[in-house]
Amino acid sequence: MFHSAKLISMNQLINTAVVTGGASGLGQALVSKLSESGFKVTVLDRHDGPQLASVRYVICDVTSESEVKSALNDSSEKFGAARLIVNCAGVGKNARLLGRKGVHTLELFREVMDVNLLGTFNVLRLAAEQMIDLPLTENGQRGVIINISSIAAFDGQIGQAAYSASKAAVAGMTLPLARELGKHAIRVVTICPGVFMTPMVQAHVTQEVLDGLLQNAAWPKRPGKPEEFAEFVMALAANPMINGETIRLDGGLRMPSL
Repeated sequence: MFHSAKLISMNQLINTAVVTGGASGLGQALVSKLSESGFKVTVLDRHDGPQLASVRYVICDVTSESEVKSALNDSSEKFGAARLIVNCAGVGKNARLLGRKGVHTLELFREVMDVNLLGTFNVLRLAAEQMIDLPLTENGQRGVIINISSIAAFDGQIGQAAYSASKAAVAGMTLPLARELGKHAIRVVTICPGVFMTPMVQAHVTQEVLDGLLQNAAWPKRPGKPEEFAEFVMALAANPMINGETIRLDGGLRMPSL
């Protein structure tokens, strides 16, 4: 399936994208930025999002092979195979190993691992299968896969065992995937966001807790803005030398144990 097809111009490198979890939060900010920049975007999510130019929403469970395969095929028919894949879909459910209601359930651990890890892997493997048949660009690329982990992969707090494990696994597969897909001119990068002011954070994190967390940031001592995340994704997508790397986007924040 790997071939050296005709070259295409640089402005065609990243003009089609698939974003999972793009109906809300950081994913939605990225989808808005992509739309503004003239990209054709397919969003895989369990919910619809705001109507934007050249953006299609597909109701999809990222853990389902059949649903993701169908969504990617449909996206390829409408917009062409995606050259940018960004895996934002995830859940952040927490529980202590030995909590007031008893021991941490296997069901919760499976749910977090299924969405955050298996779902990410499911989408990237099927997207990469399509991407390897795309023509090369002028600088020899086919595309880039950007996975979203978390600083909890490294600074997990008490109660985040499942979440931290899932995000650490996403970070852990970055380099081996980049090494394998490099022969197909496909890059793999992982971003580990810190605290960003998303609707989920606003709804579930009190100002007192937020202030306590941000005291541990180097600078700036504030939550990240979703548009800053979106701009960073765009910068990574545009720079062919960034590959096989896991990058924190957190203002130098190091999470305390609680």
